[in-house]
Parts: sequence; C-alpha cells; structure tokens
Amino acid sequence: MDPAIFKSYDIRGIYPSELDEEDVYKITKSFFTFVVGKLGKTVPPEIVLSYDGRLSSPALADRARKALIESGAQVIDIGLSSTPTFYFAVYRYGYDAGVQISASHNPKEYNGLKPVIKIGSDLTKIGEDTGLKEIKKTAQAERFVTLEEPGKLIKKTGAASDQVENALQITGNPKVVPLKVVADAANGTGAIYLEELFKKLPGELVKLNFKIDGSFPSHKPDPSQTQMLSQLQEKVVSEKADLGIAPDGDSDRLFFVDEKGGAVPASVITSLVAGEILKKRPGEKIGFDVRSTLNVLNTLKENGGIPIVNRIGNPYATEVMKKENCIFFGENSGHYLFRDTSYVEDPIPVILIVLSVISREKKPLSEILKPLSVSFQAEQINIKITDPQKVIESLRSKYENGQINFIDGLSVDFPNWRFNIRPSNTEPVVRLNVEALNKKLMEEKKEEIVKIINSYK
Repeated sequence: MDPAIFKSYDIRGIYPSELDEEDVYKITKSFFTFVVGKLGKTVPPEIVLSYDGRLSSPALADRARKALIESGAQVIDIGLSSTPTFYFAVYRYGYDAGVQISASHNPKEYNGLKPVIKIGSDLTKIGEDTGLKEIKKTAQAERFVTLEEPGKLIKKTGAASDQVENALQITGNPKVVPLKVVADAANGTGAIYLEELFKKLPGELVKLNFKIDGSFPSHKPDPSQTQMLSQLQEKVVSEKADLGIAPDGDSDRLFFVDEKGGAVPASVITSLVAGEILKKRPGEKIGFDVRSTLNVLNTLKENGGIPIVNRIGNPYATEVMKKENCIFFGENSGHYLFRDTSYVEDPIPVILIVLSVISREKKPLSEILKPLSVSFQAEQINIKITDPQKVIESLRSKYENGQINFIDGLSVDFPNWRFNIRPSNTEPVVRLNVEALNKKLMEEKKEEIVKIINSYK
C-alpha cells in the first residue's frame, strides 16, 4: 500500500497504480476497526456507504461493501450520491459512521475515500488529526477487528430529496420568484441534488453536463479553476439567465457566476450568506479561512458578526466550528458549512439564500454583490521552491511592520492589503494569496512578493 495516498483531509490517489480495490478493502476494514474502537460498540455499527460518478467508483464501492459486511457492519448503501448527500444521510438518519468513495474535484484518473464518524450528535470528518493516522497504521499492519456475525446490507433511497427538504426547512422556506438558472454539473453528482432542488422551485433550470460520466468529457470537475467556468459563463450570457451555479465533481464545493457571466469569488458568497444570517442572528460567529478575509471582515463589521479565522481544509473548518459554535463557515475553495447541517458542507442552503436575495431585492446579482466586493483578489499562485521555510522567514522579516499570524503558513495584514503564503503538504511548493482594497495595489504587491519568492529558486 502506497503510504502517500493518506492525505491531510482524506485518502486519495491515482487508480489503480496508487490506489486499487485491495487497498480500499484493507482501508475499509481498518476504518471499521477504528469505528468500533472509538464508539465502543457492542452491537454492529450502522455505516453508510456511498460513491461518486467516477469510472472506478462502483468497483471500489464493491470492495468497501464486502469489507464492511465481512467485518460485521450494518451497511446502509445509499448508492451514487454527492458527498453532501452522504454527510446528510449519516447525521440526519442517526447512523454511526460512513465512507464515501470519491476523489472530489481531482482529475478522472484519481479516486479515494472520505470517512466520517458521528460522535455524539455531530459528524467528525476523519482527517490527519482525527484518526487517519491510526487508520493508516492499522491498514498497513492488517490488524483488523471482526465481529462474530457478518453484517447485513440495507439499501436506502431518497436521501437527496430529504436533503432538499432539510435545506428548505433550515433556511425558513424562503420566498423565491421564478428565475432562470444555468447549472453546470460537470458530469458529476451535483446533477442529482440539483434535479431534486429545482423540482421544488419556480423558474427554469438550464442544464449543462448533467449526465454523470466519470470520464468528465466536458471539462475537469473543478470550478475553483476559473477556466473551468467558461462554458457556464457563455451559457448564462446567451440564455440571459439570472445566474449560473457550478458544483465540483462530488459537489461539496460550489461556485457562482453572475448574470453578466462574471465569476464570483467565494469570499463574496460567504459575505452574502453571512450578512443574511446576521440580520436574523446578530452576534453569531462566522468562520472563514486565511486565504482571503477582507470581504468577510467588512460584512461582519457592518452586521455585528464575530470573525473566526481558521487554517485551510474543510475538516479543520468542521472542528473549529464545533469548538467556537460558529453558525456558518465559508471557505475560499467553495465549501460552505452550517451549524444546522452538523458542521459539514451543504451547498443547497447557499443556493436558496442567493436565490431568495435576488427575489427580494429585485436586482441583478452583480448589483447585489457589488457592495460586498471590497477586496481585489489575485488568483492563488503556486511556485516551486526548494526551501519554502526560508522563503516564508524572509517574507516575515520584510513585512514585520504588518500584523502577523501563523494560523496557516504566514499571514500579514496591513490596513489596505494583506497576503498569505503557506507551504504545500505534499510537494516543494508555496501557495500565495494576495488581496487589497484597490486593484493597482493588489497587482503591485503580488508582483513584489512573487519577485522575492523567485529569488530563492
């Protein structure tokens, strides 16, 4: 088993050279061992199994299913589903744990596993700090726990429909007028929940790439790369639609396009959702990551919210939300998490809130978002460097007059601009994010910092 498939947040690798059926079989047995040990179960644990639309997912799910049944689990098989629907099934129906076969937004040749466990009433994503190291060690040693009796398979349907009903409930069944929405599902599992959602809403859904196809023939399933939005942008403009939406391959990320075809930064959507929540619940804590903060901080200042800035990675978002009792968390990667969804991602409440604001304000989305967009953000820049720590120390010294923190890498804040630089967990690369209150300053500072970084190549 290639140890490199165990990442910070999940398990992921190229199929079948780095991750194959036998690996999934052993990892799933190890996951079962972890669940039994963590929960102290004297009866067979109920474990949800789900998979995304990748070509290798059915075969890998078969091996995971076999491993769980042999181990003694009650396997709740919800079949082909988005990752948020999988999360919903675990927490809403009260099951003990779950594993999703998915490689999220990665290219078609990848696959992996996203394990979760329910401790108390809330989900815990199993990442490096919450059990993945233990699962890796047990899988490599092949020291598995097996109950006396084999488990059972229970097929369950309707989770996506129930997820939509839950989203309508937690957002207060918002009023939505008939709108034209273009959605690009990128041949991923977002097509499932989008179909269910728009059965409940007025207006018109214009579908792009809704056929689930793990070869991803339309484009890579990663809308965080703005070039992957081009088809959606063109369609929004040609259809004269009110907006466009784009989930990633397993639909735990979501990006928006306004009526002009402009890509909307995730921090602006976080600001919009946070502002709507704080109108009803002032004084609540709102979480967001260190990559881009100026838009959200401005909204929280205007609406009486308490900022919780956190490191990057959605398992860390879930854990800090629980610790701080955040009502909402928005990541710059397009993950949106709610306290009411057990501190895990659900894109449906976000869509409902955006549509309800357009309906209420009777304005184009671009006009609604304009006052929330106080920051100009450079796209993340990734630069190969042999010694990332030396670069970070040099930047810390040069910009020592700013407000410095080390929540994730190095962040330095000045009154009208800021940056974050952090080393990659897997390669000799630094990732740079720069933002400022005017575009010229942002470009100048980006160029200035990139020049410093390149001097260390």
